[in-house]
Amino acid sequence: MTSLAQETQHTAHVAVPDNQSALKERYSRQILFRPIGEEGQRKLVSARVAIVGCGATGSAIAALLARSGVGTLRIIDRDYVEPSNLQRQSLFDESDAAESLPKAIAASRRIAAFNSGIKVDAKVEDLTPANIESLLDDTCLILDGTDNFETRYLINDFAVSRKLPWIYSAAVGSYAVMLNVLPGETACLSCIFPDSPRGMVETCETSGILNSAVNLAASIAATEALKILVQGRSAPALRRTLLSFDLWTNEHAEISAAKPRPGCRACGEHDFIHLAGEGRPHITLCGRNSVQIHERRRPIDFAEMDRRLQPHGTVRHNDFVLKFWHEPYEMTLFPDGRAIIKGTTDTAVARSLYARYVGS
Repeated sequence: MTSLAQETQHTAHVAVPDNQSALKERYSRQILFRPIGEEGQRKLVSARVAIVGCGATGSAIAALLARSGVGTLRIIDRDYVEPSNLQRQSLFDESDAAESLPKAIAASRRIAAFNSGIKVDAKVEDLTPANIESLLDDTCLILDGTDNFETRYLINDFAVSRKLPWIYSAAVGSYAVMLNVLPGETACLSCIFPDSPRGMVETCETSGILNSAVNLAASIAATEALKILVQGRSAPALRRTLLSFDLWTNEHAEISAAKPRPGCRACGEHDFIHLAGEGRPHITLCGRNSVQIHERRRPIDFAEMDRRLQPHGTVRHNDFVLKFWHEPYEMTLFPDGRAIIKGTTDTAVARSLYARYVGS
């Protein structure tokens, strides 16, 4: 079995094929679309795009952009594939779930199988204030495939501070939503949502999700990405509204996002509290009764950890994750010491389990 470093190298394919006629043939139907054409396709091949989160929406966006010929995709995801993902997460299959493969790795393998001419840079990491610059600074566009507002506000702070365009997208139930953020020109996420939603917030876990809603959100986001990559931020067809659409009820709405909101914390005052890491909490993950522990970054020797944990429960591991079951809890441990603890939403319980079995 290959290591994580080897896997990443394996997926680092040459972005621009030498045979230009083969390139034209592969993307011929897209080149025939006049707003893209040959020049637009060349721009796509040379583009570097980051997708933060490779769950439902993120994996669909990744597949669409990979098939469109976007030359470099950096896929950043902290999670692993589970059977419940397969209903809506289009880049994964049952073997990925059986191995508990990290989603970024599974996505890079699948993309390599249908488009070996692009580079996929798989990052099995949680996007945080400490690593966001190294993960996103060399990209020209960021797409949101996350499942929580904390990370979205972090992306927004970073993008606004760098004047880097990004696209917010989300889906839950039968509802899809999308927003282009062009710092300095349009409203940013903090303009539209000054504070994180409070009280009862719908999630995949509480309200379920239709895969068609996921694909709608991803299709719109991917199309807006192509507009930005081909025609730039001044593309006349670029959407400058917050768009929402409920596929079940057929209700839809648009809110103007054409101008920044006066006094906005992020794009008006340049007060980047999320980028500074203020009050960053543990995050309960979408679709599971679980808590992520990412306070203590340390390398984990899976073979040694397997030996230590054997007397306390069931253990198995591959090169990418170690799984440990101690009823009623399930711990997934990553090579950098990060863990996802399933079976609780109590951070104190999660911290206690981590300290007991991994170390404080």
